[in-house]
Amino acid sequence: MRHLKSGYKLGRNPAHRRATLRNLVTNLIEKERIQTTLLRAKAARPLAERMITLGKRDSLHARRQAAAFLMTPAAAKKLFGELAPRFASRAGGYTRIVRTGWRIGDGAELAILEFLGSELKKKEKKPKREAREEAPQEEKEAAAAEK
Repeated sequence: MRHLKSGYKLGRNPAHRRATLRNLVTNLIEKERIQTTLLRAKAARPLAERMITLGKRDSLHARRQAAAFLMTPAAAKKLFGELAPRFASRAGGYTRIVRTGWRIGDGAELAILEFLGSELKKKEKKPKREAREEAPQEEKEAAAAEK
């Protein structure tokens, strides 16, 4: 019986599981939104929230703890520089899990793990090809007229 045995094993041994979760949290901090399986998202969520809490403390000890857990110095810098100030007035609940469907290959349930405030933004539409080509031609004609 698994009484009082909390946490997700993710089909890995403890060292591999820790490495997987560290990578997930590091990528989440760097990109602010990742797509993964639902169980991995649920396992990584408390660790990501703990990193934000360390970022809000902003002491030397907190910086060292975060740097020891995160895989890249850039992630630690972004955590303390951008993310922690964004959530300074919030008491918790910094992440959101959105279920997105099932993976084609093995049917695993997929989810998006994202920080609040990093919703999808619409990309700016590029001008049509004709409009892009006209501008350089006009510049060429103006340069030729000057000569």
